[in-house]
Amino acid sequence: MRIRRVNIDELPLLQDIERAAGHCFREVGMPEIAEDDPLPVSELARYLGNELAWVAVDSADVPVAYLIAEHVDGNLHVEQVSVHPDQARRAVGRALLNHVAEHAAAGGVPAVTLTTFADVPWNAPYYTRCGFRLLDDSGIGPGLREIRRQEAAHGLDRWPRTCMIRDL
Repeated sequence: MRIRRVNIDELPLLQDIERAAGHCFREVGMPEIAEDDPLPVSELARYLGNELAWVAVDSADVPVAYLIAEHVDGNLHVEQVSVHPDQARRAVGRALLNHVAEHAAAGGVPAVTLTTFADVPWNAPYYTRCGFRLLDDSGIGPGLREIRRQEAAHGLDRWPRTCMIRDL
């Protein structure tokens, strides 16, 4: 699986990947998440412009997964990582997470953070297997607190959520 930067004409494909990946949430009683709209192309373009958007591509160079990130509290924060269900259980998400960790480390960034659902098997338990650990309240900086506030305003706190960190 090759990982590269996103091309601007691929942004609608990222939305398709996120929609497809979201369907799995129906299986765990979270249909609202499955039906949630993906980020608008304009928002995805912001990550592209900041050079913090990557795709995993198949042998035909077609994106099958993506990861977008931003700098938050001195760390690199994973805003979204989505893998098309056709590519599930092939370590594609792990490859993207490792790629962003390598990118962060090369830039002298001390850690990668993310927020996620605590009890969804392919969320917090998966990220733990990928080297992340739970971040307690004392370790959450103002930027990450603001992200959590926005998530709560969007209704994501209907299910348990957590902040995680992967030290580099």
